[in-house]
Amino acid sequence: MNNFTEYNNPDKKLQAVSAAGYESNITFLGTGTSTGVPQLGCNCKTCCSTDPRDKRLRCSALITVQGKRFLIDAGPDLRQQLITNKIFHIDGILLTHEHYDHVGGLDDVRPLGEVKIYAERKVLNAIQRNMPYCFGKYKNPGVPSLDLYEIDTGTFGAEGVKITPVRIMHARLPILGFRIGDIAYLTDVKTIPETEFEKLKGLKILVVNALRKEEHFSHLSVDEAIRIARKINADSSYFTHASHHLPVQSEIEKELPQNIHFAYDNLSINF
Repeated sequence: MNNFTEYNNPDKKLQAVSAAGYESNITFLGTGTSTGVPQLGCNCKTCCSTDPRDKRLRCSALITVQGKRFLIDAGPDLRQQLITNKIFHIDGILLTHEHYDHVGGLDDVRPLGEVKIYAERKVLNAIQRNMPYCFGKYKNPGVPSLDLYEIDTGTFGAEGVKITPVRIMHARLPILGFRIGDIAYLTDVKTIPETEFEKLKGLKILVVNALRKEEHFSHLSVDEAIRIARKINADSSYFTHASHHLPVQSEIEKELPQNIHFAYDNLSINF
């Protein structure tokens, strides 16, 4: 077993905090699948679109609650996303899982100082394995300062904010989504265990992936995502993690039911 000195420290045990009323914001930093849109070398209508809403970086979002800013996932486009949205401070990173399109930008947080990362043990294992230069006893100057906190499916407190992980399945891989206040962010979903729907009651905003119209072995299709959104019944639902196989934004948006939308990069919502 790797030596996780950061999150095995008893002084850093995560404590649950009571819910509080607060205004919130979500900014979609990236809404594309692992290849992004346009996809390299593709000349389809979506990839050739001039609508900026059809230019999708890898999936990530920033959620602000109670004045605290939490980044969900840190893919390989993170540097560009943070610069575009003028994000120069975050209070923590919540990682859904260890796939490269969700963690490949972690090295780019170097200028942000000490960064707290909340993830399951298997994800923290992958980070230490892939970025060993960040965790040795003698670290070179300038490497990212990553402070690791192990979480599971239990509610925890981060910077005074209540966060509830939601177990979801990415094909056969168990991963996490997150509920923060009245918003839930679930990406790379294929199925949601019935026991987890209780955590998703009373949402103002649901974010869930919708890869394409055709079914996929590890991601929700548009129709599957619509069924999930209707079952959860949030005030508004936004789809993310889109591929170039979808119609352009102006077309797909017209095909969706009321109160369900396709998110796009740099969309910011206050609620």
